[in-house]
Amino acid sequence: MLKLYNSLTRQKENFKPYGEKVTMYSCGPTVYYYPHIGNMRAYLFMDNIRRVLKYNGYDINGVMNITDVGHLTSDADEGDDKMLVASKRENKSPWEIAKYYTNIFMQEAKRLNIDLPEHICPATTVIEDIIKFVEGLLDKGYAYETSKGIYFDISKFPDYGKLSGKIIEQDKAGARIEVDKEKRNPQDFTVWIKAPKEHIMKWESPWGLGYPGWHIECSTIGKKFLGDHIDIHTGGVDHKPIHHENEIAQSDCLEGHKVVNTWMHLEFLQVDGGKMSKSLNNIYTLDDLIAKGFEPEVFRYFYFMAHYSKQQNFTFEAMQSAKNSLYSLKQLTLEHKNGKANINTEEYEKDFLEAINYDLNMPIALAVIWKMLKEEKSNDIYLLMMKFNKILGFDLDCKTEEIPEQVKELANLRWNSKLNKDWANADMYRNKIADLGYQVLDSKDGYEIKKI
Repeated sequence: MLKLYNSLTRQKENFKPYGEKVTMYSCGPTVYYYPHIGNMRAYLFMDNIRRVLKYNGYDINGVMNITDVGHLTSDADEGDDKMLVASKRENKSPWEIAKYYTNIFMQEAKRLNIDLPEHICPATTVIEDIIKFVEGLLDKGYAYETSKGIYFDISKFPDYGKLSGKIIEQDKAGARIEVDKEKRNPQDFTVWIKAPKEHIMKWESPWGLGYPGWHIECSTIGKKFLGDHIDIHTGGVDHKPIHHENEIAQSDCLEGHKVVNTWMHLEFLQVDGGKMSKSLNNIYTLDDLIAKGFEPEVFRYFYFMAHYSKQQNFTFEAMQSAKNSLYSLKQLTLEHKNGKANINTEEYEKDFLEAINYDLNMPIALAVIWKMLKEEKSNDIYLLMMKFNKILGFDLDCKTEEIPEQVKELANLRWNSKLNKDWANADMYRNKIADLGYQVLDSKDGYEIKKI
């Protein structure tokens, strides 16, 4: 039975979809700049869920938004629209910015072999749907108009704050949010923003020229493609206190019932034990990793090394370990392809399924795989590994460079010398390997032989 941690109930629950297909919404990128590895880890998380669902036999109807308007520089309805900031920075129109960075994102997703949702929807393509959604909130008394736009009234939704566990203190209006005397409550948020004359991206509406707020686009797109019952909603943990709280409020109020059943959140990716920051010059893209010798699927393996609900620390040492492990995994898999031994793989298949079905426990799933690959060479293991790869998503059948037998023998002798702490012979064998034009890279799971 598949169990998933639900951020809303704060417990692992047996997963049961509403209908025949699993409906799944994933918060997509704001396409105003190059996506970094922290951004892309969120879509590896989405990919992981989708692959586990399919492995369990579920069909999926999924959607991901593309935020190409309305996402202000602060999640709390403050600052400038990120698309306009990028437009001024690069001297291009917001539509040119959106098209360029959407293409970049899609290329990065392809590099990582991410299983994308069935529907990918830019916010600017559903403006009429957003307006109808806002009208529905106004008609039901959940929203109100001011000189700045249309606001959602959080006092009309008693469960506001339930997802993040935050307490709404209306008497502390100036503590965090700038006071707006037209707002009924300090935490009320915009669902439609009245655009000033100089604003580039704006549309006709019953309230004049304007543009949507960021939060309303996700609710609208989810409703348009998935209906009023959504099985799973994914996103980063940073979305919980504002963006997802606002989604819940406006969606549940419009429909009159709970729309999303299971909320799943990915924890932060740290770099060298701290936050990613431009000032620290530690924000990396996939191109940055490639320049340092790490192909995108190495980052994919790196993602599997930690549970999604825990903060993961990115270092280049950890990437080297992931690279070595992935190389060994591929080599061992191919060695099993022509193996003659008869191995009963039922226990490995059972243990792997239990791991992925217990809230996507990929570190345990990898441990099962490593134990299995150390068995006597068997085509049975190769075939099961191909099945497991529906979850892993690696290029396991790729042709790797053929290593000369002499080099393999020397590498094996060196490894045995190292295990016996015979450092002198280990160094001797390493030098002989180097003389033949190869080097040996060690990892916790073995070693990798590479041509110099």
